[in-house]
Amino acid sequence: MASIARAALGGLFGCFLATTAAAQDLTIALAAAPTSADPHYHNLGPNNAQSRHIFDRLVDSDEKQRPIPGLAMSWRALDENVWEFKLRQGVKFHDGTPFTADDVVFSFERAGNVPNSPSSFGLYTKGKAVAKVDDHTVRIATPAPYPLMVNEVATIAIVSKKRAEGASTEDYNAGRAAIGTGPFRLVEFKSGEHTLLEANVDYWGTKPIWRKVALKPIVSGPSRVAALLAGDVDLIEEAPTTDIEFLKKDPKISVSQGLSNRVIYLHMDHQNDNSPAVTDKSGKALAKNPLKDLRVRKAISKAINRDAIVARVMEGVAVPAGQFLAEGFFGHSPDPRLAPEKYDPEGAKKLLADAGYPSGFAMTIHGPSGRYINDAKILEAIAPMLSRVGIETKVEVYPFNVFISRATKLEFSFFLVGWGSGTGEVSSPLRSLVGTYDKDFGRGASNRGRYSNPALDKLLDEALATIDDGKREKLLQQAVELSILDLGIIPLHYQVNSWAAKKGLRYAVRTDEATLAMSVERQ
Repeated sequence: MASIARAALGGLFGCFLATTAAAQDLTIALAAAPTSADPHYHNLGPNNAQSRHIFDRLVDSDEKQRPIPGLAMSWRALDENVWEFKLRQGVKFHDGTPFTADDVVFSFERAGNVPNSPSSFGLYTKGKAVAKVDDHTVRIATPAPYPLMVNEVATIAIVSKKRAEGASTEDYNAGRAAIGTGPFRLVEFKSGEHTLLEANVDYWGTKPIWRKVALKPIVSGPSRVAALLAGDVDLIEEAPTTDIEFLKKDPKISVSQGLSNRVIYLHMDHQNDNSPAVTDKSGKALAKNPLKDLRVRKAISKAINRDAIVARVMEGVAVPAGQFLAEGFFGHSPDPRLAPEKYDPEGAKKLLADAGYPSGFAMTIHGPSGRYINDAKILEAIAPMLSRVGIETKVEVYPFNVFISRATKLEFSFFLVGWGSGTGEVSSPLRSLVGTYDKDFGRGASNRGRYSNPALDKLLDEALATIDDGKREKLLQQAVELSILDLGIIPLHYQVNSWAAKKGLRYAVRTDEATLAMSVERQ
């Protein structure tokens, strides 16, 4: 396997990464391929991590997602509804164009309006009026007080108005519009194959220690490990759980691990009376959709042995989940009712009988393969657990781009997904995953089950207009409790992320899961 990986990677990067400059060059194996070089096209972890090499934000974030200055040197609330951001002077885009407030106004307008976006950044731009005060000052106004302004500003990549005005996503993918102010310049993006970067020697911030960087998707975990052991890559993300102990014992390898902001969860069809992948056991359509019944959703949750999944499928490298974010994140609820559901197959059977399904029903569970740690294996573990309580379950998995496209078109009844909070607090998953879908308002962007709860929406709206941190957190906790007790989603576990690097390198782990060349350090 190592020789295969060496042959595949060696030919690809031989010309790009000069062997004479090995100490200055870095090759990173990614577990999932970015779908675009357009930083506004798809609010997706691999895309966002890739874009941070090329594009800066007004506000950056450290390894724990705490806000730090980016293209904005400082910010302040002028009143409850208006924030002012002072921009860095002397910053230039990769083509030499000066960075100004015009680029900020343009970027915020574009970010929420990219055609055919599978998951729009409108979640973070709606309701914000961005205005230029002068070349190095912008103000952002909202109709009501908005305490998460700084967190959300940190999610929007700043692009060049000059190069991007009128540009399409394909123009970014081809490199014509992918001109940022970031620490690296884009050399080439080939979807599903590689992203090649070179250092921006004129970068305004900390200069990159790497001359050239290659980001290479290697979806197969064993193949990533083989490439690392063969010396063909310098760092791998998502070190396979089955190999972590082995890698830790290898003196030539450095392993870095940390709890992430990502919950792996099950989403389901809350909308249709006849759901596409739910039938009786003979394959006939049911008179009504059982997933709309809380008792059925509760039965499904009880039928899943989270401890077994963590221990056996995840090799202990995960934490059972009962809500959107783990303890320690802003908005995590201390309510004991939100503890991870205990495995209770008999209780699940009773609930199904109470709901009118004593003999159960049939269902297909869908999911991606290679997007989240052990995603296909998790699905294969869940199916017999559900079948054991009477829900005859089949599994279908797809490459992530196929899966997410179909999920966005609402073609699935029951499916596995993951969500990492881009803002580092709980309003992000609440708004996107269980907020009532409203494209114009920017809510429910990834609510592919179309869950809707007006009481939750009201709590969320109130929380997002509350400046006081303590009061806002209590409102968010109430929203979490309401949505989880109603099982708008079914949480499974929080990911623990693992990076492995060759000797002499280490990765500074991040709660946002991003794999950044800027976080690879020499030991």
